[in-house]
Amino acid sequence: MAREKIKIKKIDNTTARQVTFSKRRRGLFKKAEELSILCDADVALIIFSATGKLFEYSNISMNTILERHKLHSKNLEKLEQPSLRLQLVENGNYTMLNEEIANKSQQLRHMRGEELQGLSIEELQELEKSLEFGLKQIIDKKGEKITNEINSLKQKGIELTEENEWLRQQVLEVSKGIQQSADSENLCYEDGQSSESVSNGSSSGPSQDNDESSDTYLKLGLAWSG
Repeated sequence: MAREKIKIKKIDNTTARQVTFSKRRRGLFKKAEELSILCDADVALIIFSATGKLFEYSNISMNTILERHKLHSKNLEKLEQPSLRLQLVENGNYTMLNEEIANKSQQLRHMRGEELQGLSIEELQELEKSLEFGLKQIIDKKGEKITNEINSLKQKGIELTEENEWLRQQVLEVSKGIQQSADSENLCYEDGQSSESVSNGSSSGPSQDNDESSDTYLKLGLAWSG
């Protein structure tokens, strides 16, 4: 069964309030001790009861923690209340920065060709010189970038030409190897045919001689002995 949620308000019953104070105080001290141990923190806890009784907890000397608190508070007060001199310096820097921003903004508008009515001839000439110098710098930089890109493209073209030449040589070598292999096969085939012809010729020679001899003997009326 879930515990009923206690409404946070002052407990009217004195006895119940004292019991709750004792339980909550012990629980609070226990949490403070756990915090100091788990997080390696310096913890100081001070409680005054409704009757004015003091209860305190600290994982180190209470006086040490209180002195550190006082020193820290003084430092915070110094940071929150800067000296008059520092305020004047900050205000002076702020004013100077505002003036510089305003001047730079006005110069930028003049360079865009805006708000030129109040400028004198000398100021317009200075502005013209500044614009011409800036334009020259831009043109030079642009030309440099274009030249670099052209050189890069030329280098890529040379590399592609060399690669194409290397591929062409590879193709020629492969074609040459295939042609040599085909010639070797044809030569072997022709040599085989020549050998066969020689064999056929040698085998048919004696047969022809025997036929001629037999015909001669028959014409002379002599007996032929093969």
